[in-house]
Amino acid sequence: MADLRSNFVGIKSPNPFWLASAPPTDKAYNVVRAYEAGWGGVVWKTLGEDPPIANVSSRYGAVSYNNQQIAGLSNIELITDRPLQVNLDEIKQVKRDWPDRALVVSLMVPCEEDNWARILKRVEETEADGVELNFGCPHGMSERGMGAAVGQVPEYIEMVARWAKKHTRMPVVVKLTPNVTNILTPARAAKAGGADAVSLINTINSITQVDLDIMAPEPVVNGKGAHGGYCGPAVKPIALCMVGDISRDAECAGLPISGIGGVETWRDAAEFIALGSGPVQICTAAMHHGFRIVEDMIDGLSNWMDQKEYATINAWRGAAVPNYVNWGDLDMNYEIVARIDQDLCIKCGLCHIACEDTSHQAISRAQENGGQYEVIDEECVGCNLCMHVCPVVDCITMEQVQNGKPYTVWADDPRNPDNMKAAE
Repeated sequence: MADLRSNFVGIKSPNPFWLASAPPTDKAYNVVRAYEAGWGGVVWKTLGEDPPIANVSSRYGAVSYNNQQIAGLSNIELITDRPLQVNLDEIKQVKRDWPDRALVVSLMVPCEEDNWARILKRVEETEADGVELNFGCPHGMSERGMGAAVGQVPEYIEMVARWAKKHTRMPVVVKLTPNVTNILTPARAAKAGGADAVSLINTINSITQVDLDIMAPEPVVNGKGAHGGYCGPAVKPIALCMVGDISRDAECAGLPISGIGGVETWRDAAEFIALGSGPVQICTAAMHHGFRIVEDMIDGLSNWMDQKEYATINAWRGAAVPNYVNWGDLDMNYEIVARIDQDLCIKCGLCHIACEDTSHQAISRAQENGGQYEVIDEECVGCNLCMHVCPVVDCITMEQVQNGKPYTVWADDPRNPDNMKAAE
């Protein structure tokens, strides 16, 4: 059997599936149920100083797509609204009862060193495994000078990371906001500040929809709405890109990462790990389907690793990073064309419509062959659009053309304007 154990900056867990800091980790009751279901670790919902903050209702807005409920979820909930000492007491007891599971505590306090020193000391007394500095929350707390208001200023990230490392012996993870122009800037700042690792992404600024009857953004609170933090399957592509960007960045070399964003299945988690992630944090999927989904994640990842003959996660962690390159490093001479399996084709015509209206007019409808659709090879540019719109799995595939041309990047391609000028 594959070994799924994780050791992330000294924080050990039996598997890489952790619950992210969010409502599912707000109290001991939930966390214990998660551990019982098989989760390898949790990041306790963000703690602040007393008096506790106040939350509102309602709190969630959702985007459904193609019959999938909660393709994306937006929330306007803030950090924990429970007293700090109540949380700390529960954290201490849970860690004693479950010593083999990871327990990291998320923190957010005003940006002054004394505040951080004070809360770090109290968290350290719980014997938790580490802390996650929440520099990502984009709503409510950011208006108070915390969360994303810190995460969007590299100098603040570096400064607070230094404070945290100064005032605790626990591993310090910096949670990054995606609401920036370039994720590398805050990641480099976290490393410069001595952070042991980063986690990303936090939620994305969003308004999921507008109630057109009362003319207010959702979720609605007594006739008004505010922007929230967007998460769920819809944000996974953004999260993968940002994790990959950090993994391949020379200045971030060696910086451990915990990937977050839209993980619903073992395959989603494997994609993050292939791009360099350590433990993967999950929230929306657990809120949608319950804690038992981790069983399928564990079984799926273990079975896949057995099939691939990977004994440990470290055997393939980051394996996709060398193949994540800039556009200019792609092979300009690589050529593929579409192929339609006529036995599988249901003659819906979606491929023809998409190609005819919005692409390269490379799929024709042959009346003499019962209306079957055929690819015009000389017009096909291998864009893949027809394959993606086809409703039948494997009906349209892409086939490589052996054109005998050498691997050529854009800088060396004769179609590059700079090369054309040089030739002139």
